[in-house]
Amino acid sequence: MYDKVPTDLKFVEREKEVEKFWEAEHIFEKSIKMREGCKPYVFYDGPPTANGKPHIGHVETRVIKDMIPRYRAMKGYMVPRKAGWDTHGLPVELEVEKKLGLDGKEQIEQYGLEPFIKECKESVWKYKGMWEDFSNTVGFWADMDNPYVTYDNSFIESEWWALKQIWDKGLLYKGFKVVPYCPRCGTPLSSHEVAQGYKDVKERSAIARFKAKGEDAYILAWTTTPWTLPSNLALCVNPKEDYVKVKTGDGYTYYIAQALADTVLGEDYEVLETYKGKDLEFKEYEPLYDCSVPLCEKQHKKAYYVVCADYVTLTDGTGIVHIAPAFGEDDANVGRKYDLPFVQLVDAKGDMTADTPFAGTFVKDADPMVLKDLESRGLLFSAPSFEHSYPHCWRCGTPLIYYARESWFIKMTAVKDDLIRNNNTINWVPDSIGKGRFGDWLENIQDWGISRNRYWGTPLNIWECECGHQHSIGSIEELKSLSDNCPDEIELHRPYIDVVNIKCPKCNKPMKRVPEVIDCWFDSGAMPFAQHHYPFENKELFESQFPAQF
Repeated sequence: MYDKVPTDLKFVEREKEVEKFWEAEHIFEKSIKMREGCKPYVFYDGPPTANGKPHIGHVETRVIKDMIPRYRAMKGYMVPRKAGWDTHGLPVELEVEKKLGLDGKEQIEQYGLEPFIKECKESVWKYKGMWEDFSNTVGFWADMDNPYVTYDNSFIESEWWALKQIWDKGLLYKGFKVVPYCPRCGTPLSSHEVAQGYKDVKERSAIARFKAKGEDAYILAWTTTPWTLPSNLALCVNPKEDYVKVKTGDGYTYYIAQALADTVLGEDYEVLETYKGKDLEFKEYEPLYDCSVPLCEKQHKKAYYVVCADYVTLTDGTGIVHIAPAFGEDDANVGRKYDLPFVQLVDAKGDMTADTPFAGTFVKDADPMVLKDLESRGLLFSAPSFEHSYPHCWRCGTPLIYYARESWFIKMTAVKDDLIRNNNTINWVPDSIGKGRFGDWLENIQDWGISRNRYWGTPLNIWECECGHQHSIGSIEELKSLSDNCPDEIELHRPYIDVVNIKCPKCNKPMKRVPEVIDCWFDSGAMPFAQHHYPFENKELFESQFPAQF
């Protein structure tokens, strides 16, 4: 429309001029200083990771997160804004693996943990300059000359202090639970991470024939994960629903939920007997795979019988589900209730173990092999395809498995009422987020699986003795007071912290730190106090911002 753009429409040039003026005249710093002593307005900006480039999506969040503090400052509030960098976690490790040509934990350990950690520390600053330039370009004001960094000893020490408070309240524990697990990365994931990686996939399920013990009949049970069948220990029915024993036109006799008989069998069958699910409890059947039998016998526990649980529905399958306690939370709960053995025929890499006929095969690749094997033995009734949303690792894309392992947990369920009560005091905008999505999440909150079996992260501050005694360290000073080999200038990351021992007060033997690091979301959540190195420094500053809490 214009042959020549008017001078006053050269927005980029004008932006750069303003940017240079702000920098030369220290306008941001002056805006803070002139409001010293004013009522504080605290705004927290979740820090980015500088080993990834900023993109167009960051523009909107940067602008909004600048607009609110700027508005409050214009209203007369003192609005400190300390920039920060999120530096830990699996994303950094994967970036370094890619750079070094490594693939998985085994190769990392062969390469050497110390040089790997050094590479991680360097990697997090790859795009620092680009982030700073980007932030200045969009007019984002924050103290970038003195940022907090989550890998700094001071930040980690504050996290250790917080974790010790949690430990002292009995809210940090080690438990054997089924967790979402990435076999490629070799670590469990939090519910937040799982939610980021769902993909729609089409797979084949299995309706298997389980031979009823002592009679010419089969129990039809359905599973969406055929690879778990070698680890089967029980079959589960709903105690309140109706089940039938039927004879089909092809001569087979089956146990199945009455409501699903037509769907699964068609109409060519005769009902021989009718039961409530509770009537079938403890009914025995023959193992589908012999490989699990010796493991059950070794534990002197009974398996291969029908159990009851209310969660079994009649919307899909046969109304009877197979139970493998090592691979599902519901299964694990049933296993505890009936004192079933523990059988886990999958290793930490997600491969079927040598005890199975599918040794060395990744679980998802084993699905068609299991189906083929069952069909060859006349134990596969059908393998219907189904489409569903399945969780994958949000970073490496590997299908997750629900896998029983020892992990460390924060007992969120114990403080659920407090969380809900506090949430109800927050002025959410829009209100539907607080009452809806976030409120619903709190209503169904689970214990937080905080530990990660990785390398680059805040080390979990628990020392353990072979006698079973455990101790939580809350500061560097406490560690030095209890250790004979802690260096004066200790680096709190692995592998350096792993060699520091403390003496067990129970048996006088050396206590070693547990090998896990923690979920980097704890780093993010600790930012309000850890950025100030609270309570070791800036105690009055931090507590003045939150007088109601102290």
